Amino acid sequence: MSFNKLKQGTSTVDKIKVGQIGVGHPHAGGKMQAFRKSADYEVVGVVEPDPMLRKYAESTGIYQGLPFLTEEQLLNVEGLQAVAVETRVPDLLKTAETCIAAGKHIHLDKPAGFSLPYFKRILDQAAQKHLLLQMGYMYRYNPGVVLLRDLLKKGWLGEPFEVHTVISKKMDAASRAKLEPQPGGMMFELGCHVIDLVVQILGRPDAVAPFAQHASAIDDQLQDNMLAVFQYPKALATVKTSCNEVDGFNRRHIVVCGSAGTYHLQPFARPTAKLTLEKAKGKYRKGAQEISFDGYTRYQDDVADMARIIRREKDIDFSYQHDFDVQETVLKSASLPTS
Repeated sequence: MSFNKLKQGTSTVDKIKVGQIGVGHPHAGGKMQAFRKSADYEVVGVVEPDPMLRKYAESTGIYQGLPFLTEEQLLNVEGLQAVAVETRVPDLLKTAETCIAAGKHIHLDKPAGFSLPYFKRILDQAAQKHLLLQMGYMYRYNPGVVLLRDLLKKGWLGEPFEVHTVISKKMDAASRAKLEPQPGGMMFELGCHVIDLVVQILGRPDAVAPFAQHASAIDDQLQDNMLAVFQYPKALATVKTSCNEVDGFNRRHIVVCGSAGTYHLQPFARPTAKLTLEKAKGKYRKGAQEISFDGYTRYQDDVADMARIIRREKDIDFSYQHDFDVQETVLKSASLPTS
């Protein structure tokens, strides 16, 4: 697999023509709102062959005024540079491969399908064509996560030896019924977001130990209470996810313990962090301190970064190799095959 960097080139200030294929992914509406609000983009159309999904999308108002096209029509729009792939999960990889073959940069929502070899092939094709494949993990550009990456890069937390993550919510029977046919339970559906963070911090784990159970009184087969433990040479990490937790959104968090400091971000939606340092570093004092982040809007920074990369103003922050490692780890954590 050739995980090449994108070629650098000349920047342009023209608006980037972008389209969306699929409205069935849970994040589809939010991504479309971000693209439409951004001054960097011109949204040229939407594809949704399923009449029920299209009717729902039209009822939300998010897609008002946009033409609904066939996939072929969208990919042949003159000047189209990028596509947001927002189909239901089983169709993500097929659609992504079609867009890459057509020479388009893509934003691919999560997780990257059920077949690791298929995803590897798409990553390789994107690398060979020097196309961006931006994964839709929703915490990559969270300001609390951005600060965490900076602290780790500077070495201010020392060597990480422990990472804990939790990402849960409460789902009713009707919501669970929609998710139940999809393999991998809550780890595949939801845990993938924080697995992306753990792999950012510690890299590809040497070993993954998954645990899964059905803990709810609701009579279905959904794996609704899941845990994965990652082993590294000098670190351990845990990923916990459930759809049984009352007010689970507010307890979503990540804790990183290093030899020189600890960083605790909670919750993700309204990011607030507690930083504890063994010694003063930069503007941060020795001991514990609270850090707040204002003005955060989900997906806004994702689409902004995508624009800078497409214009060749910067290289990718998350490599093709990273995305491959994340997907492999997601599948292992959900007890799904990787071959």
